[in-house]
Amino acid sequence: MSETLPAPGFHHLHLNSVDPEAAIAFYVQQFPRSRQTSWGGLPALAAPNDVLVLFTRVAAAPATSPQTAIWHFGWHVTDTHKSLASYKGRPDVTLLPLYTTDEGGAVFVSSDTWPSMGRTPGLTKAQIAEARANGVQPTRTGGFGYLRGPDAALVEYAGNHSAERFNHVHFFHDDPFCAQLWYQTHLNAPVFAGRTSETPVSETTCRVPRGPDRSWPALERHGMFRAPSAAVVFGDVAFPSYMRQSDAPLVSSRGHLYDHVALSVRDLDAWIAKLRSERVRFLEEPYTLGDTRALMIEGPSHEALELVEVG
Repeated sequence: MSETLPAPGFHHLHLNSVDPEAAIAFYVQQFPRSRQTSWGGLPALAAPNDVLVLFTRVAAAPATSPQTAIWHFGWHVTDTHKSLASYKGRPDVTLLPLYTTDEGGAVFVSSDTWPSMGRTPGLTKAQIAEARANGVQPTRTGGFGYLRGPDAALVEYAGNHSAERFNHVHFFHDDPFCAQLWYQTHLNAPVFAGRTSETPVSETTCRVPRGPDRSWPALERHGMFRAPSAAVVFGDVAFPSYMRQSDAPLVSSRGHLYDHVALSVRDLDAWIAKLRSERVRFLEEPYTLGDTRALMIEGPSHEALELVEVG
């Protein structure tokens, strides 16, 4: 039975915050199709695609380092440049530059620089040189950008999409393809089309060295490593991932800004049996959460994952 359990849905992202109400008000202003609500006795942001961001109030600013597996979360918007224009007029919004090369130069939206050539965003130094030589021009349509949210959250907005919604949680992993395989094996997760290995992944082939080339645009002037890249999806929320950017090990997400991610399941007892038989690490035994039950497990790069039973 456990092998045929349907993949969980996406339930919520759980953040720690010094002022949850102010944080929720901020997100509602930036993403106006969302709304303030509560769930399980906790303040919450409800996205239009029936997913939540829950908040726990903490006394001091939540940790954002050392790096955990959870890098940032993102929203679809209907027009990236219109969103950018509105954010520029808001004094409480900090826009983050995307560096276009390690020599300098930056944009706020990725479509204002050379377009990507491959399966993942960004161009390497060699590709940038080729784009320059060929006179390639920015599309200036759609693309992605970043803003700084409350509690130093990193928030991506991307368009141009048909509707605004919570779209993804972006991860770093020690081995992205191995992490993808872990989510497939233990949580029956579908692979996100176009964001995985072009050859089958197995336990013997999933460890792929980090690619040698950094790419741009990037939040860091020195660029970022985007290969290997993998992704799974729960409902309509994607979990894309890159390899961790430094040699420092990833740490547990518990107690950090992005505390954990929660997935919805319909038969918690069946999932308990499956996960125990597969020797997945339980961080918390089943407990009451609001008017339902939940449990907490550890993902492949020490990310905390909550399974919430829904009717």
